[in-house]
Amino acid sequence: MTSIEGAVAELTEKTLLLLDDDAPLRNRLGRALESRGFQVTLVESVADALAALRAAPPAFAVLDMRLEDGSGLKVVEALRDTRPDARVVMLTGYGNIATAVAAVKAGAVDYLSKPADADDVVKALLAAATGEPVAPPENPMSADRVRWEHIQRVYELCGHNVSETARRLNMHRRTLQRILAKRAPR
Repeated sequence: MTSIEGAVAELTEKTLLLLDDDAPLRNRLGRALESRGFQVTLVESVADALAALRAAPPAFAVLDMRLEDGSGLKVVEALRDTRPDARVVMLTGYGNIATAVAAVKAGAVDYLSKPADADDVVKALLAAATGEPVAPPENPMSADRVRWEHIQRVYELCGHNVSETARRLNMHRRTLQRILAKRAPR
């Protein structure tokens, strides 16, 4: 058992709400959090998250900032009203200072940019539960890897259409094709 799984095992309540409209990311992160000991409820919209909160407010939440039907900040506020002791980590693909400040003011304890590693999410949740500051990641993704992940996400969202992805990324089509043909950087 790793130290993370041991720390999760020591928690008295392990319920966690995971809200993200990106199905592959939601499912992958949900499985990773379950394997670390959390009891995960997966939802894909603000409406679904609010319904899940009314049914059973969780002890922890990992919420996407921007969703098709609204903002994850609305869910943070609703969770604060129903369960003030809940620990919330916000995830976003649109990381900037203004959204980070808004998330923390709404009641989030940490703010991570996508793609976030499951261990980093768990460390943020555990640090929030114990009141300790979050340590920087041991092995953060390289800038090249973050760029590659972002390109892959936009490519997937565009239905694997190279021309549309290149247009949205403001990139030449051939350049994008060369990037897509290469392996992921480490």
